[in-house]
Amino acid sequence: MSVPPRLSMATLPSAAGAGMRAPRIDPAALDIGIVHLGIGAFHRAHQAVYTEDALAAAGESDWGICGVTQRSAHVRDQLVPQDGLYTVLQRGTGAREPRLVGSVRQVLATTEDDVVARLADPAVRVVTLTVTEKGYRLDRHGEPDLRDAGVRADLAGHAGAGHRPRTVVGTLVSALARRRAGHGRGLSLVSCDNLPGNGSVLRKLVTGFCAALPAPGGEDLAAWVAREVSFPSTVVDRMVPTTRSGDRDEIARTFGVTDAAVVVAEPFRQWVVQDDFAAGRPAWDRAGALLTADVTPYEAVKLRLLNAAHSLLAYTGALAGHETIAAAVADPELAAAAAALMVHDASPTLRPPAGLELSGYCDAVLRRFANPALGHRTLQVAADGSLKLPIRVLGTVRDRLAAGTEPTWAALAVAAWMVLLVRGRTDDDRVLAVEDPMLGHLRTQLGRLCDRPRPHDAARIVAVLLGVTEIFGDDLPAHPVFRDLLTAHVARLLTPTPRRPSRSAGS
Repeated sequence: MSVPPRLSMATLPSAAGAGMRAPRIDPAALDIGIVHLGIGAFHRAHQAVYTEDALAAAGESDWGICGVTQRSAHVRDQLVPQDGLYTVLQRGTGAREPRLVGSVRQVLATTEDDVVARLADPAVRVVTLTVTEKGYRLDRHGEPDLRDAGVRADLAGHAGAGHRPRTVVGTLVSALARRRAGHGRGLSLVSCDNLPGNGSVLRKLVTGFCAALPAPGGEDLAAWVAREVSFPSTVVDRMVPTTRSGDRDEIARTFGVTDAAVVVAEPFRQWVVQDDFAAGRPAWDRAGALLTADVTPYEAVKLRLLNAAHSLLAYTGALAGHETIAAAVADPELAAAAAALMVHDASPTLRPPAGLELSGYCDAVLRRFANPALGHRTLQVAADGSLKLPIRVLGTVRDRLAAGTEPTWAALAVAAWMVLLVRGRTDDDRVLAVEDPMLGHLRTQLGRLCDRPRPHDAARIVAVLLGVTEIFGDDLPAHPVFRDLLTAHVARLLTPTPRRPSRSAGS
């Protein structure tokens, strides 16, 4: 059986002729005005789609995207032979036919290409980022982590001939220094990661990196950044699971082209953006994004409801042997826990934006999670829990404790993460591939507690993990209510129970 030709500008007419929705703009007519750091599936299904729709609505052509891969050249190798074109394949109720997106006009790899030169181009006026929580390499105070080898190397090599920055913030600061020394034009740095006050976080990291540079150069650069660079905060929302071979096969079979870069997404999408731009922006509001002076209420709702419930389902679902989030939410016990976390623990801590009704939002979140067509893996969502829990769950814990209320369900999310970490197996003893940047350190701290932990080990497990101040701070380890809740949950999760058949997304 012959392999269909690769998707590209040359094969675009045949794919469109077979019924695929063509890009809404002429990709060849676009000039690059945006650099995106972290061009994974989420960006291609979210910001890149908003940008194309904005260009089409406004009739503009100066906001094409240069995407930058962060860890490997894999995405570049997918997109470059396709002239940056790729398909967005929607799954679930209300899904539209596949569409081709053409807003990505260049793809570079940090491992090989001179990204700093592109960032310093005066035509580039917006930089967006989806590099995940760990990509920022920040310490517990929100400053650059000076213990990180990459951060130290970038500080030592800053402005050195031939130095290629290794970190996101080091790359940005190198580019800002080159812009200041060259044309002097500012721009906007727009974090799209799930961090509270992500714009403020990025500003603090950039200025902190400048402050760590030798004086007076670092001080002068920091002053220029304060005058010429803005850091809008954002809230992003769209579920984008890992693309599977069947998704690529569907495109080849239906449209007669091979798309190595196809991404899968739910129909729903949301983007809330603080309207604070130093050098202009695309007309994202005309593409459905909400531009506002303050994203904080939207951010708190999303992190404490959707993201927190997602994490709870991921940890408890993985332990129960459920491969996908849809299978986990089909488990009545786990669905009830996720709903209780949102309704009873998190909702009382929130002041939602005008017009947003929290109970309806919670119901919609569970319906979205239940979409079996996405196949969103529990272990994918569960990754990097040591970084996600402080952002998604522990704020709710602190607020409920301060109000004199027990955060029962938020504590369950934390306890399930602890058991997933310490045991690394399902309830029926299947090994789970747990991913966490602190995994080795935490298991070293736990020592022999990781060897077949039993319910009577719960108090010691909780004591060890609560003592990790990078995650839990100085306050939560000393709080007896939280400690007792965690101990009870961990003991229950470690107690052998009759196994139910594990369920896949299609069950």
